[in-house]
Amino acid sequence: MAPLAQRIPAALERAIRFGRAELAVLFALIVAAGGSLAFIEIADDATETDGQRFDQSILDWLRPGADPRDALGPPWLERALGELTALGGIAPLVLIASLAVTFLLLRGRRGSALLVALSLSGGVVISQLLKAFYDRDRPPDIYRAEEVINASFPSGHAMLSTITYLTLGALLAQAMDRRRLKIFIFAAAILIAALVGISRVYLAVHWASDVLGGWSLGAAWATACWLTAWFFERRRGLRSSQEEPKDPTVTGE
Repeated sequence: MAPLAQRIPAALERAIRFGRAELAVLFALIVAAGGSLAFIEIADDATETDGQRFDQSILDWLRPGADPRDALGPPWLERALGELTALGGIAPLVLIASLAVTFLLLRGRRGSALLVALSLSGGVVISQLLKAFYDRDRPPDIYRAEEVINASFPSGHAMLSTITYLTLGALLAQAMDRRRLKIFIFAAAILIAALVGISRVYLAVHWASDVLGGWSLGAAWATACWLTAWFFERRRGLRSSQEEPKDPTVTGE
């Protein structure tokens, strides 16, 4: 039997790891529930006069000149945001997710690969169903910097970029042992999703509430998928520990 002085630090370390895991799960539950409730509230406001007035005020603020296509700021800003908005397009996201899934499969991380695939594919289905349900019109053609074909609410670019980059960020952060690296990874994932959403409003292809709804639902779906994966991983770990044969030297058999 190990001396008490050696057993206490080991027990404290296990307790700290358990506490951190439980806090992470609690935070994820809050994000999932809060994002879902925020989406419901935003969707409700988007159909009311106050919400529509808010959207129009943001659009007018970004188009202060006589020409409604002339966006606020220097010409290079519109070009830059026009390039950044592609980071939330379905083709780039599918490519990024496919590369991530392939990498994870090569590393033997089948559960993580399944998480990435299901989170994005499920997000696409949810996004399209909600667009068909709300069937909201885009901002008028005279404002738009690019052509779009489907409905406006919620923003698919904002939602799917949030899902993809947060999911990949969570998986990458798990591999980091330093807290500042984890924070940097999550901050980078949030920054990319934020820039994609901002670009959609700036280019006048979405109302501001479309993007807010996309961010909210994307965060909720990403954390819900992560929680599901965490639950099954923990359940499998508990089952494996229960089925593990006992050491006769420990049990005294």
